[in-house]
Amino acid sequence: MQVSVIVPTFNEAPNIQELVDRIQQSLRGRQAEIVFVDDSTDDTADAIEKAALTAELPVRVIQRTQPVGGLSGAVLEGLKASTSEWCIVMDGDLQHPPEVIPALLTSGIEQDVDVVVASRHVDGGSSAGLSGRVRHLVSNSATILTRAMFPTRLRNCSDPMTGFFAVRRASIDLNSLRPRGFKILLEVLARNPLKVAEEPFVFGVRRAGESKADFRQGLRFLIQLATLRFGRLSGFAVIGALGALANLAIMAALQAFGVWYLLAAVIAAAITIVSNFLLQERFVFNDLRTEGRNVWMRFAQSLAFNGGETTLRTVVLWVLVESTPIPSVIAQGVLLAVGFVLRFVYHSRVVYRPKLTTSVSFDLENVPYSFQEQQAHDGSQPR
Repeated sequence: MQVSVIVPTFNEAPNIQELVDRIQQSLRGRQAEIVFVDDSTDDTADAIEKAALTAELPVRVIQRTQPVGGLSGAVLEGLKASTSEWCIVMDGDLQHPPEVIPALLTSGIEQDVDVVVASRHVDGGSSAGLSGRVRHLVSNSATILTRAMFPTRLRNCSDPMTGFFAVRRASIDLNSLRPRGFKILLEVLARNPLKVAEEPFVFGVRRAGESKADFRQGLRFLIQLATLRFGRLSGFAVIGALGALANLAIMAALQAFGVWYLLAAVIAAAITIVSNFLLQERFVFNDLRTEGRNVWMRFAQSLAFNGGETTLRTVVLWVLVESTPIPSVIAQGVLLAVGFVLRFVYHSRVVYRPKLTTSVSFDLENVPYSFQEQQAHDGSQPR
């Protein structure tokens, strides 16, 4: 195939037939296919199979039994299942108009670039389909923040938040991607040095179904952004900071109701230990959850360390409060900051320690002479 259109879907059954019709109309005359990657809980897969019966283009559906990585994970699975020269990534809600696809492909081929972004923020583009001022504000703020954090990689991309783009499949390292949440384009551009062009599009109004954007997706985006920019430690830090704020808020609230500060500290710690573990499982170490330990073992190890750290911290808190004029909440904040690095090291090296892989070594005595001669000639070393 010359083109694969990859459409991640989650409960989009009412949109499928029109989407297929409009995609095949836009790709008429090209060797193309439509690949749906479906995580739905409704009859979307049935709607896809029904549309495939009368479609002019090949239509196939990949139903994921374990939808890891959300929408981004679905896109990655579609990219891996495709062998086409170009892949078009778009949503299944008709807010990404299929009529723009030819412009993306033509631009990519004529300009010889790796990615063509359908942008709402260039001349001719618009975010008109976003509902309400709040969503416009959130979208624009996220774009500004993202471009500020990746000024080089995104210098030619005005809309890294879009989910509508064309990519030359051979130009990206699929194994380098760590999908999470909605923003797969950000993941692609941040992890791969790519030549980027843009074409305008008008973000359409949703006709059926419900938007998947919510607070959880916003949290995923912030963690993704921090992780891409600063590595896994930053995602851990975001959750740790949220946990620390929750810890202090719970402790202060309990003391306001007359609870003894040490008991308040213990209750706050118990609540945040459990919540932090669940968030770390979901957002920070999600790619290491299959490294040999089950979730209960990971929870037990995390609970044991955090329980011990909390006990020690509480003892030190008691000593500081009783022997110095430092207020209890301030002392707790300092101790939480000190314990952060220890918690990250422990979770990275113990709870989520990756399994060892078999190393590969080269026996130079069995390497053809011409290769050894070349190594000696150019002074390079085998890697």
